[in-house]
Amino acid sequence: MAREIRLNAFAMNCVGHMSPGLWTHPRDRSSDYNRLPHWLDLARTLERGRFDGLFLADVLGVYDVYGGTADAALRHAAQVPVNDPLLLVPAMAAVTTHLGFGVTSTLSYEPPFPFARRMSTLDHLTDGRIGWNIVTGYLDSAARAAGRERQTSHDDRYDVADDYMELVYKLWEGSWDDDAVLRDRARGIFTDPAKVRRVRHDGPHFKLDAIHLAEPSPQRTPVLYQAGSSPRGRAFAGEHAECVFISGPSAKVIAPRVAALRSAVRAAGRDPESVLIFSMMTVILGHTDAEAEARHEEYRRHVSHEGALALMSGWTGVDFSTYDLDQQVRHVENDAGRTAMDNVSRADPDRVWTVREVAEHIGIGGIGPLVVGGPERVADAIEGWVEETGVDGLNLCYAVLPESFEDVVELLVPELTRRGRYKSDYQPGTLREKLFGEGRARLTAPHPAVAHRQAGF
Repeated sequence: MAREIRLNAFAMNCVGHMSPGLWTHPRDRSSDYNRLPHWLDLARTLERGRFDGLFLADVLGVYDVYGGTADAALRHAAQVPVNDPLLLVPAMAAVTTHLGFGVTSTLSYEPPFPFARRMSTLDHLTDGRIGWNIVTGYLDSAARAAGRERQTSHDDRYDVADDYMELVYKLWEGSWDDDAVLRDRARGIFTDPAKVRRVRHDGPHFKLDAIHLAEPSPQRTPVLYQAGSSPRGRAFAGEHAECVFISGPSAKVIAPRVAALRSAVRAAGRDPESVLIFSMMTVILGHTDAEAEARHEEYRRHVSHEGALALMSGWTGVDFSTYDLDQQVRHVENDAGRTAMDNVSRADPDRVWTVREVAEHIGIGGIGPLVVGGPERVADAIEGWVEETGVDGLNLCYAVLPESFEDVVELLVPELTRRGRYKSDYQPGTLREKLFGEGRARLTAPHPAVAHRQAGF
């Protein structure tokens, strides 16, 4: 029997997100990002389409590599201005029943003690529908905003992350017994102090002596997402992640990354199939292939080349403002430039790319694949992608908001459902249960968090 294909909506509390310039499209509403009705309507739409979740990206810095300033990013709303994603969640949870929420929070700049309480609060307020996308950051501008000269080196950031995870696991899993809260009105006892333990942590990067301030939430530990495909990132995911987000332009790129991730999970002593892997994709739909292709051409007229290159420069560390738009990318000689172009060039390995063409390519949906067509063509492409890569689902970007997601709900979801590749209804329970099965509200062994459960620190 064919596996169920899972869908997350991929968005950000900003304008445009992965399609710079598309905010100028007359039907786009992403510039309403700072108004609550915008997000409430989106949440209702996604739940109507039975999306597993809304995956909210975030950055704590600006894209200022292009031209050495943030001017291009500001001019074209390339992920700036950007608001806090966590504050959106309670409101969206209040108008939905099943939709999950994966929020990005950069542990490099979040003290673990208040962060643990914040996530427990969200887990309570959503009835257990919260997930955390664990990231360590990648922008030097974010490090400077935090009072540092530059980022900690890549692998060292993951060493810090390992210590951080051990600390928050102790808070979430070990500080309170499940039956610590009595709510005993007759005796006037709310919490039994004997069932609440002080967490003592003395790690290489963090120290703590405190009780967790929040009573046990439905999931205790939020569903753990991770995005990172470096060798060190894969090792971290192998030990900690329940869901992994990866990106790349083709099945030939994604398939070995999926295999490497599952190997990392196995090496950590966990079942490699126990982790769900989502890859990024953008789809442009119409009732027919011709209608979708016409819509794609319409969207392309709104792409901001400079905004796209501001994003690309930030992602790669290569200042694309120093190259002419019609210059061939093969003239980029430094190692960073060759690495930067690797994902793009693999989308069409026989093509010689100009900088302008790179900007057009990533201008709708970033460096992920773009699929254009009617419901049948897009469903065929998605089924083929899942079979070739081994991913469990997709993080779907939008080009025009909310139109892109409305089209998925109205056109693609019915086609995938008809083919038996998409759920006909939500599973009951928490986000973790919806993803992994009834009775799985809490993490289970051999996940490392379980070792800290009621450990009596």
